[in-house]
Amino acid sequence: MTPVTSPPHGHAAAAGANGAPGADGLDPEAVSAFQAAFDTAVAADERIEPRDWMPDAYRSTLVRQIAQHAHSEIIGMQPEANWIARAPSLRRKAILMAKVQDEAGHGLYLYGAAETLGTSREELLDKLHAGRQKYSSIFNYPTLTWADVGAIGWLVDGAAITNQVPLCRCSYGPYARAMVRICKEESFHQRQGYELLLALTRGTEAQRAMAQDAVDRWWWPSLMMFGPPDDESAHSAQSMAWKIKRHSNDELRQRFVDICVPQAEALGLTLPDPDLRWNEERGHWDFGAIDWREFREVLKGNGPCNEQRLEQRRRAHENGAWVREAAAAHAAKQSARASQDGASRTARSEP
Repeated sequence: MTPVTSPPHGHAAAAGANGAPGADGLDPEAVSAFQAAFDTAVAADERIEPRDWMPDAYRSTLVRQIAQHAHSEIIGMQPEANWIARAPSLRRKAILMAKVQDEAGHGLYLYGAAETLGTSREELLDKLHAGRQKYSSIFNYPTLTWADVGAIGWLVDGAAITNQVPLCRCSYGPYARAMVRICKEESFHQRQGYELLLALTRGTEAQRAMAQDAVDRWWWPSLMMFGPPDDESAHSAQSMAWKIKRHSNDELRQRFVDICVPQAEALGLTLPDPDLRWNEERGHWDFGAIDWREFREVLKGNGPCNEQRLEQRRRAHENGAWVREAAAAHAAKQSARASQDGASRTARSEP
């Protein structure tokens, strides 16, 4: 899909920050040609790549969404890491450590995808630490018991999979390719959470009660993970038109509910919704009204753990400054050594 790749008539100087041609400096006819090629590529389900021309709004939408996703992976390490030292067995501890490490890796994949759009990781982290970029509201709730680790795996990671599998077909290539591996690992996390809850529900009455309590607390925030209702979503329609997203918030939320109900029955747990019932006419499960006031309050920073999560992230970033400085110094030393070796080889080969 070559028409989008390079600006016509020597307009390379109008390239964007990452080398892709931008609209600034191009005459309206050239911009129109680029826009038409972009629209054709998206309509044909072709991938947009970093060096392709793309509308500024498409780029900014991707940066916003990928950044929020990356931040969520990194902040999302905290609630479960809280239980690593208190896991009930060595096996459970090893599983949880592996999962938290996976989440760190997901954040790195996604920050890398954002960098292909001309936005540095440092810039994104600065915005996160300053509270100018969001992460998923779900991670502002506390993990009160060991059963919360299972509920997060089953419900939170289950919601993430429902939302993220369609992103493997996202129109932006680097994001779509990153999501393939992320979704495979998230599927493992979801099964791990389900298996943990299954073990608890087959245990003592106290363990069963702990599992039910965790599900009671995490069910509604998990439904909020898909974002506001479609008629209140500011970005959903345009993201779907660009094929960044493939399904609306409400469609994904319904799919998640339909998946969870039979799984809850298999676990022997009750989902905390008295309005939950099968609708034969729709072929889906009806569910009760979500408290969107709570959702908006958590987004504003008024959730149970908002301040704690950000403060811990800032502290970890500051404590890791010496590692970043050492890595940069090592890279500079290696680069200088390679340049020196190259110069020496050139000098020796000259007659």
